Amino acid sequence: MAEERVLVCDDGKESRDFIIEYILQPNNFDYLMARNGLEAIEIARAEHPDLILLDLQMPKMNGMQVLDALKDEQLEIPVILMTFHGSEEIAIEVYRKGVHDYVKKPFTVDEMLWAIERTLSEVRLRKEKEALTERLIAANADMTQRIRELNTLYNIGKTVTSLAGIDDVIGRIVWAATEITDSEAGSLYLMMGEQLVCRAIKYPNDPQIRTVNQLANDPFAWRSIQMGKPLALGAEELAAYRQKKSNIPYAILVTPLMLGERSIGALSVNSMSPDARSFRKQDGAMLSALADYAAIAIENATNFTELARYRDRELSKLRSSLGQFIAPTLLDQILEQDLPALSSSRGEVGVMLLTLRGHDALANRLNPDEFVLVMNRYLESAANIIARHGGVAERYLGEGIVAYFNVPESQDNYLIKALETALAVVRTADGEPEGLNFGIGVHAGRAIVGNIGAVRGLGYAAVGEVIQVVQRLQEKAQAKQILVTEDLISNLDKDRVKATYLGQIAGSDRQQRLNVYEILGLL
Repeated sequence: MAEERVLVCDDGKESRDFIIEYILQPNNFDYLMARNGLEAIEIARAEHPDLILLDLQMPKMNGMQVLDALKDEQLEIPVILMTFHGSEEIAIEVYRKGVHDYVKKPFTVDEMLWAIERTLSEVRLRKEKEALTERLIAANADMTQRIRELNTLYNIGKTVTSLAGIDDVIGRIVWAATEITDSEAGSLYLMMGEQLVCRAIKYPNDPQIRTVNQLANDPFAWRSIQMGKPLALGAEELAAYRQKKSNIPYAILVTPLMLGERSIGALSVNSMSPDARSFRKQDGAMLSALADYAAIAIENATNFTELARYRDRELSKLRSSLGQFIAPTLLDQILEQDLPALSSSRGEVGVMLLTLRGHDALANRLNPDEFVLVMNRYLESAANIIARHGGVAERYLGEGIVAYFNVPESQDNYLIKALETALAVVRTADGEPEGLNFGIGVHAGRAIVGNIGAVRGLGYAAVGEVIQVVQRLQEKAQAKQILVTEDLISNLDKDRVKATYLGQIAGSDRQQRLNVYEILGLL
């Protein structure tokens, strides 16, 4: 059991001691104590515990006032309310104020421990999901940046080799340089005999690229040309220059324009903001690649073919790694269309929800690293099968996957594809020595599909009654079972489906009754 910190807020010493000595300490919980509501708010503000056990009737601030204060200060800490005054009216009011559970005094050790575990389980799952989401967002942001840089470089190579006028070429080069390095300003210099001439410039806060033809004496461009390699300087290195000249940037990246062993100029980008970041090694690599294109374009030549091959190799790597988990149609949209936001729509969608069974016993036998490896192997195997059958897979809590069919593009026989996927998943897991297997629910219906979630947690998902029904089916499914409703069976060719009737379960609203079948195979 994790050592979460629990704040016990009760004006009764006997009640506090009972909770601490008989519930929290024996179960390895850390604890904090408050004798009244005011102390509870001060401790919550300073310590931010994982859970608050809150008495309703207390001096200085009662439980209701504490709940209001927590909400006003946006202290999102789960609360279990304790009171002798247990009534429906009180329960409704405290739940409206955000209480997670409600325990009437006097309570037993088991009653309180059960309430604590249930509340903290939700918190643990949410934290785990948030941590996973953060990692996925960071990975996706890096992948997005890389593809954006590659596409910019790819497109600039194609463009500059097709433009006839030198002014058009150098203007496009400066624009591309600021784009791929995310910089505020940029310049392109060309050697004219022994002199350095500025031919294009972009000023900060000005979207226009201005073509010029004026002598320049940029010391950083000269140094890069003389060294024959990129030069990157940050705020500290430029501080001495700024003392002499106030318009010196806070970050500079310059790379020479080389034709073989000969330098014909320099390409420079910079940031004028005091809080600007230093340029990265990746920025230098991308700017150097662009400089090669610039030199070739200025000499009326092209290196487009090699860049296209480079881009294709990078995209091939992405396809190879992501293609195991994302359906080909969805992956094509992501990689070939500059990562568009997939449009939302309403339509028929097939949903398969699967959860690993038997992992609790496995967790007791293996150490954590071994357990995680085994779990991931099973889930990755299921994700691969889903992708091969044209489904879109998404991780579901810690031990399951939800897969969508017939989206983002329509599929022929998508219900059969969903059932074939489920059968393949069960067959793959069946008979493994770890004793793991999947329980699966499959359903279909109309739903809204699209990028759904908080801004930092967007995911391609479906919303509708079909999701609620498939959750009920999955909850009832045992290991190796694939459960569907009579409605889904009625939409299939009965000569192809081997199924057996199991009975009825409660539907999404718990009043509706669903006729449930187990899928045994397809003919």
